Amino acid sequence: MATSIRLSRGGSKKRPYYKIVVADSRSPRDGRFIERIGSYNPLLAKDNPERVKLDNERAQHWLSVGAQPTDRVARFLDAAGLKERAARSNPKKAEPGEKAKERAEERAAKAAEAEEAAKEAAAAPAEEAPAAEEAAPEAAESDATGSVKTEETAEAVADAVADEVPAETPAEDAAAIAEEVAEGGPAPAEGEEKAEG
Repeated sequence: MATSIRLSRGGSKKRPYYKIVVADSRSPRDGRFIERIGSYNPLLAKDNPERVKLDNERAQHWLSVGAQPTDRVARFLDAAGLKERAARSNPKKAEPGEKAKERAEERAAKAAEAEEAAKEAAAAPAEEAPAAEEAAPEAAESDATGSVKTEETAEAVADAVADEVPAETPAEDAAAIAEEVAEGGPAPAEGEEKAEG
C-alpha cells in the first residue's frame, strides 16, 4: 500500500481549512485517511503560529515508513526541519504557450501591415497634390476641350445661390449663404433663419 502525506480540504465555500493527513494514495482527497497529523489554515497570516500545526513525531514516523508528502506538505515539513525539500527551478514557467506565440506573431504582422499602409497613405497625397495643382490651371484655362472657364463657373454658382436664397433674406445672410453654397455646404430652406451664437 502506497501512503502519502497530503492535505484534505474542509471548511465552507471560500473559507478553506485543511487537515494534514496520512492516507492511502488511491483514496479520494477528502475521503478516508489513516491518521491526522496536523492542520493548515490558509486564511491566517503567514507569521501566525496557528497557520500550520504539525505533529512532528508522527510526521517523522510516517516519513521513515516511506510515506510520500505532496509538494505543499513537503514545504511544511521543510519549514519544520523534518525533510529537506529541493528548490525547484522552472525557467519555462513564464514563457507563453504555442498558441499564444502564434497569436502574438499574427498581431505583430497585422501591426506591421497597418504601419506600411499608413506610410503609403502619407506618401501618396504628397505625390498626388502637385499633380492636382498642375491640372487645375489647365482645366480653368482650356476652353477648346469643353471645360468650363472659372468665370463661367462663378456665374453659375451665383445663379444657384440666387435661386436658393429667399427674397426677404437680409444682405449679410445672403452673402453667408452664398459662401456656403460655393463651398458645397447646404443652403437653408425657406423660412429658416441663420443661427446666431
